[in-house]
Amino acid sequence: MADLLWLIPALPFAGALLLVLFGNRISRGLVTAIGAGSVGISAAITLLLGIEYLSSQPAYYHQEVWNWFNVAGFNPSIAFHLDALSMVFIFVITFVGFLIHVYSTEYMAEDADYSRFFACMNLFVGSMLVLVMADNLLLLYLGWEGVGLCSYLLIGFWYKEPANGYAARKAFIITRVGDTAMAIGLFMLFQAFGTLHIQTISTEAVQLWDTGAQMAVIIAFLLLGGAVGKSGQLPLQTWLPDAMAGPTPVSALIHAATMVTAGVYLIARMHVIFELAPVAMMAVAAIGAVTLLIAGFAALTQYDLKRVLAYSTISQIGYMFLALGVGAWSAGVFHFMIHAFFKALLFLCAGAIILALHHEQDMRKMGGLRTSMPVVFWTFLIGAASLAAFPLVSAGFYSKDQILWLQLAGENGSVWLYAAGLLGAFVTSIYTFRMVFITFYGKAKTHVGHQPTMAIKVPLIILAVLSLVGGFIELPHNFGHVVLFSDFLSPILPTISVVPGFDQYEWMLQLLAAVVSLSGIYIAYLFYISKPELLASIHRSSTAMAVHRFWHSGWGFDKLYDILLVRPYVFLANVNKRDVIDGFYTGLARVTEGFHMMLSETQSGVLRNYVAGVVVGAIMILTISIFL
Repeated sequence: MADLLWLIPALPFAGALLLVLFGNRISRGLVTAIGAGSVGISAAITLLLGIEYLSSQPAYYHQEVWNWFNVAGFNPSIAFHLDALSMVFIFVITFVGFLIHVYSTEYMAEDADYSRFFACMNLFVGSMLVLVMADNLLLLYLGWEGVGLCSYLLIGFWYKEPANGYAARKAFIITRVGDTAMAIGLFMLFQAFGTLHIQTISTEAVQLWDTGAQMAVIIAFLLLGGAVGKSGQLPLQTWLPDAMAGPTPVSALIHAATMVTAGVYLIARMHVIFELAPVAMMAVAAIGAVTLLIAGFAALTQYDLKRVLAYSTISQIGYMFLALGVGAWSAGVFHFMIHAFFKALLFLCAGAIILALHHEQDMRKMGGLRTSMPVVFWTFLIGAASLAAFPLVSAGFYSKDQILWLQLAGENGSVWLYAAGLLGAFVTSIYTFRMVFITFYGKAKTHVGHQPTMAIKVPLIILAVLSLVGGFIELPHNFGHVVLFSDFLSPILPTISVVPGFDQYEWMLQLLAAVVSLSGIYIAYLFYISKPELLASIHRSSTAMAVHRFWHSGWGFDKLYDILLVRPYVFLANVNKRDVIDGFYTGLARVTEGFHMMLSETQSGVLRNYVAGVVVGAIMILTISIFL
C-alpha cells in the first residue's frame, strides 16, 4: 500500500485538471463523479494505508516520485513522507473533504459554474495534501502557496459581486505577509543546514544549536509569521471573517480541513525548531491566548451566521496555538481533529439553513427552525455542544479540557494562560448557544423554501456522530486514562511532562470547566429565551452598545490597518502615480523621440532640400578647414 502514497494527492489534482479542461463539455453527473469521486478514492486509500500503518507500526512511509531539480547541490525531490502526524491530517483532509464534496453536489446544484467550483475544490484538497505529505519544506511551501491561491479562487467564486472580489484579494494579500516571513525563514534554514529536508533539519538542529540560540529564535519567529497568516491569528486575522463571501462548502473546507489549519501543522511539524526557541514558544501561546479571547468576544456580537462561525474558528485555532505554545503537541493536534468534525458540521448545517431560507444569513431573520428542519437542528445542536465543550458527552469537552488542564499542570504552563483559556471557554458557550437560540427557537421569520435531501443529511449525520464519539479516544486520568491518540503521535511529537502531584487536582479543574461551559449556556438561555428584557436593557445602554460596535467591528483592526497601512500606501501610490523611477526612463525616451523627429525632417523627399543640405555642409567643412 505504501507504493500508492502518491495517489492520495494525485487523484484530486487529476480531477481538477479534467474539470478545467472538459468541465464545460461534460454532464453535471460526470462532473460530480470526477469532483467528489477523486477525493473519495483518496479517502479510501488513506483509510487502507491507515489500517496497514496501525497494524505494522512502521516509523514512517516514504516515497520519492522524482527528483525536482538539482542546482549547486540543492536537489529537492517530489517526495512524500507519511508518519503519525501527517496521517491525522491526511485523514481529516480527505475524509471531511469528501463529505463536503458530497454535500456540495446539492448545495451548488443550481450554480452556473458547477464544474469550475469542483475544479477549484479539488485543487484545494490536492494542495493541502501536498502541504502535509511533503518530505521537504520547498514542496511544503508549494502546497502552502497552492492553498493560498485556491482560497483566492473560492472566496471570490461569485466574482460578479465586487465585495466578494475584495474579500478574495484581502485574504490573498494579508496571507502573503505571513508567507513572505516564512519564505525568509526557509532561506535561513537552507543557509544553516544546506537542505530543506524536514527530517534532516529535525535531526541536525539539536546538534547545531543550543536552546535559545539566536538563529533558532529568528527562524522560529519567521515560521510563526507564516503560521499566523494562514491560520488567521493575531495580528493577521482580519481576512478570515470576510472569507465568508464564498459558498458555504468553501467556508467548511477552509475552516475545517484545509487552509486555516496549515499553521498548526507547520508549528507541530517543525516542533524541534520551536523547542530550541523558548521565547518563540511563549509567543505562540500568548498569540493563541489573546486571539481566542478577541475572536470570542467578536463572535458574541455578530448577526451573520457564518461570521459567528468564522470568529469561532479563529478562537478555536487560538486554543490549538495555546496548546502548542506550552509543548502540549498531541493535545493541540487532537483539538484540531475534533474541531474539524464539529466545525465542518456547523458550517454545513449553516449552509443547509441558508439554502432553505433563500440565501439569508442574518440570524435575526431566522427562528423556529427546530420544527421545520429537525435533522439540521439536532445535528447543529450536537456540533454546538461540542464547540461549547458540553461536559462528558461531547468530543469538544475532552479535547478542550485537555488543553486547559495542561495550561496549569504542564511544565511550561501558566495560570494566566489557563485563565485566558477558561474565560474563552465561557465566552464560547455563550455565543454558541446564542446562535442556537436565535436561529432555531422563537417564531419563524422567513419561509423555508428548500428541504435538504440525503446528499446534505448524510454528511451532517456522520459528522454529528464523530462530534460526539471522537473524544473518547483520548480520556483523562480519572476517566479511564485512554491515551490512544497521544500514544499514536508519541513517536513523532514529544510528550509533555505534568508537574508532580498535580494529578489529584484534575477532577477539580474538570468540574470548573464543566461549570463554566454550562454557565455560559445558561446565560445565553436567560438573554435569548427566558428573559429577553435583559438583552433589551443592554441595547438601551449607550456604553454597552459602544462596546458592542467595537467588538462587532473585530476590535477595530480593519480600521487600524486602514489608517496605518492602507491609506498611506494609497497616498504614496497617488503621489507616485507617474512613477518617479520610470520618469527618468520616460524622459530618456522623450529625448530620443525628439532627436528622431529632428532627423526625420531631413528625409523630406524634396531634391532641392537635399542639395541645399550638401551645400551647407560643404561650406561648414571649408570654413572649419580654413580656421584650423
